[in-house]
Amino acid sequence: MITVEHLRKEFTYYRKMTGIRGSLHNVFHRETLTKEAVRDISFSVGKGEMIGFLGPNGAGKTTTLKMLSGILYPTGGRIEVDGFVPWERKNEFKRRISIVMGQKNQLWWDLPASDSFYLNKCIFGVDDGAYRDIVTELSELLDVKELLNVQVRRLSLGERMKMEILAALIHRPDILFLDEPTIGLDILSQKKIREFLKIYNEKQKTTVIITSHYMADIEALCDRAVIINQGMLVYDGKLGEINQILGKRKLLTVKASAAVEAGAWEAYGTVREISAAGAVLEVPQEKVKEVLSALLSGLPVEDFTVKEIPIEEGIARFYQKEVVMP
Repeated sequence: MITVEHLRKEFTYYRKMTGIRGSLHNVFHRETLTKEAVRDISFSVGKGEMIGFLGPNGAGKTTTLKMLSGILYPTGGRIEVDGFVPWERKNEFKRRISIVMGQKNQLWWDLPASDSFYLNKCIFGVDDGAYRDIVTELSELLDVKELLNVQVRRLSLGERMKMEILAALIHRPDILFLDEPTIGLDILSQKKIREFLKIYNEKQKTTVIITSHYMADIEALCDRAVIINQGMLVYDGKLGEINQILGKRKLLTVKASAAVEAGAWEAYGTVREISAAGAVLEVPQEKVKEVLSALLSGLPVEDFTVKEIPIEEGIARFYQKEVVMP
């Protein structure tokens, strides 16, 4: 559905000096600067696939989504979305895609959301019967049926975001771009939107690219992650394999029945935390049994647990990398 090859995007801007003297200087000697927002990115997305598009702030995620949706024209490279070149902005292409940006509104602020839905229905030429079915189905799934005729400005942030997603799906797009759809929402609203997206993707086989700084969103919805940093691709693969690529390690949380000297824990692994009740150790996966045996025989261990290193830690390590991973 989506093919991206050697994508690049540069922005040109000017350095502005302060004060009246600086302003006059800029008139005659303006310094031009170039920002490389996206640098040689290549990846592809299959039909019905839902991928997490991750990276730190300023990595180029939103810029990439804007190029994929035709909002921005790339400096170089090739993009094909469902057989179309996005920046040609053909009507048939615009009927195939939709984009939701967590910090941008598409709904009319002083009108009920239902009016904005009807406007989208007319723009995309959706049949009356199909329109009624879509609004009824999605409003029930998102639990906003009773709010359709309430002014958008009177809705909570979570309710507005649900309406934004519903508006984006009025024309049943084949491809959905979601840029921080749960930003600023409470835990229950985040959970409801995640559940809805999962059900909708399974039912409609819609191709989804989602950016989010909430790892709960990505872990709940995506099997695959594409990570970029400083405009470059640093990882493209299974979400569950990120920590393994960086080193197969486990976290041992050990509870002691008696006081243990702080230095004694260091003999068993990398110490993450120490408290009066015990410690958290990081050890290589292949040495877990050996370390546990040594702990049980050498220290007053009352209980222990073995866990995976949180996936956000692995992703944070990729954020610091500048090379493409194999």
